[in-house]
Amino acid sequence: MSKDKKKKNAEPENLRSSFSAPVRRRGGGHGHGRMPGEKPKDFKGTMLKLLKYMSKYKISIIFVAIFAIASTVFTVIGPTILSGAITELGNGLMAKITTGGSIDFSKIATILLELVGLYVGSLIFGMLMGWIMSGVTQKTGYELRRQISDKIHRMPMSYFESNSIGDVLSRITNDVDTLTQSLNQSITQLITSVTTIIGVLIMMLRMSPLITLIPIALLVISILIMMLIMKFSQKHFFRQQEYLGRINGQVEEDIAGHRVVKLFNHEEKSIEEFNATNDVLYASAWKSQFFSGLMQPLINYVNNLGYVGVVIFGAMLAFKGSIALGDIQAFIQYVRSFTQPVTMLAQITNMLQSMAAAAERVFAFLGEEEEVPDAADAVTLGEAAGEVGFSHVKFGYNPDKIVIQNLTESVKPGSTVAIVGPTGAGKTTLVKLLMRFYDVNEGAIIVDGHDIRTIRRPSLRGNFGMVLQDTWLFKGTIMENIKYGKPGATDEEAINAAKAAYVHRFIKTLPDGYNMMLTEEADNISAGQKQLLTIARAILADSPILILDEATSSVDTRTELLIQDAMNNLKKGRTSFVIAHRLSTIRNADVILVMNHGDVIEQGTHDELLAAGGFYADLWRSQFDVIGEEIA
Repeated sequence: MSKDKKKKNAEPENLRSSFSAPVRRRGGGHGHGRMPGEKPKDFKGTMLKLLKYMSKYKISIIFVAIFAIASTVFTVIGPTILSGAITELGNGLMAKITTGGSIDFSKIATILLELVGLYVGSLIFGMLMGWIMSGVTQKTGYELRRQISDKIHRMPMSYFESNSIGDVLSRITNDVDTLTQSLNQSITQLITSVTTIIGVLIMMLRMSPLITLIPIALLVISILIMMLIMKFSQKHFFRQQEYLGRINGQVEEDIAGHRVVKLFNHEEKSIEEFNATNDVLYASAWKSQFFSGLMQPLINYVNNLGYVGVVIFGAMLAFKGSIALGDIQAFIQYVRSFTQPVTMLAQITNMLQSMAAAAERVFAFLGEEEEVPDAADAVTLGEAAGEVGFSHVKFGYNPDKIVIQNLTESVKPGSTVAIVGPTGAGKTTLVKLLMRFYDVNEGAIIVDGHDIRTIRRPSLRGNFGMVLQDTWLFKGTIMENIKYGKPGATDEEAINAAKAAYVHRFIKTLPDGYNMMLTEEADNISAGQKQLLTIARAILADSPILILDEATSSVDTRTELLIQDAMNNLKKGRTSFVIAHRLSTIRNADVILVMNHGDVIEQGTHDELLAAGGFYADLWRSQFDVIGEEIA
């Protein structure tokens, strides 16, 4: 293999380390999420877990087994009955030639009708088996998708800040589909294959134990072939599922950020990164499919040798009168029926490997650490008064990297608190702690006299209205997106909120007004318009505590002034936390907290901080380029 080829097939390292399309992750990836395939493969453990998971359908599976066995038994008996008709026909022909006798066609017809009845019964049982098994597998897929969907809402924020959304989607779609499809085929085929092998073996031993040694030897050889191929193929099946998830993640990122990709001329780099992952996926898929396809022709070759052996030894025994002519024909059918399940078992092993790889990824996600549940005695917070306190708060995404060192602050109800400071000072982290997206390492955050860890999360978060710098709108109409802030709101309430956010006039200029459909990424409106809609959503929510994280960063100066007026009206009687880089937007705040390296280093009103001539004053000068002793 050439060096270039080796390089193409090598596992890509740190593919997204350089600039690439923006990912829907928050916080810079401080979590401990597991990349797919990081844990060791556990085929046996995964299969036992899957069997335990499906125990709820054990009654249906028992009926599947009964119908599968009945269908197989009817099929197995068929060649023996057919051999009676052939023997009767052969005896009649011999009698007609030697003594002038006749063929008893009525007896042959009776045997053939009995055979048709057996095959019809086998067909009915087979259809019942397939119908029940299809229901079981689809219910399993439905339940897995439901559990994954529920799990997503119980996952901590850290998971989504450190894992690709495309990989999570792959577990819901590709992995669950692979699991259910393989499960549907493998269980029924496994039962019918084992039943066929046992039944056929019994029938062959009844006719000729000596000839039966031939298919038994073939079975041993076939099993050895399957075991050898399985040894090499399992790792490739697992790797195939792993990189299918990775490539979905890369495609999702590049599509979501296609404008940025084009803006920074990153097309070639994106293609290079995609090709690197795609090469690994190709190599693993090719190898897994090659081994999968190699098994059947090898076993077919062994089976063909078996037919030759049965014919030779059968003819010798028939010549000696040790076996009837019809029994030879039945034996040939049985050899085929005996070897076909072996081939089927070979296919089942491939499906089981693919199913185990998919199931392992699904169960790994379902087994991820969840958000710490609310305590049994957690209180339900009604409409908060808005009193917020920080008592010696210490927090770090990683224990050895503390972001907030020792924060102590008290916020009175109805106050407007501005939080400023350089990038990385801990401003947004503070907001995440307020919302309990993370819990503090030490200290406590108090809302209305309650440690927020003792408050049920839904009731806590229901008291917060939030507008983020990173806007998020859902696929749907503009009216639906505004009403997301208050389920059950009337159209009039949503329109009034839009007017307060100064977005009503813009909406009326759109082709369908409030009924205009937004795309999945809301790419059919501008960034500033998206932010105005999120502000309207927050206004409609009418929450007692507001969090505004650079809420006007994407609007023009004139609109920003209008929104500030609306926000000032909205903030009356409410506790507001405003994160701002543009210091002009927070001049009227009741108190300004200046953060640096996780600590509040200054606090006071705008005028007080300027007069102090400290860190805040330096920030103000750097933004407005004001030089002099007095800043006004």
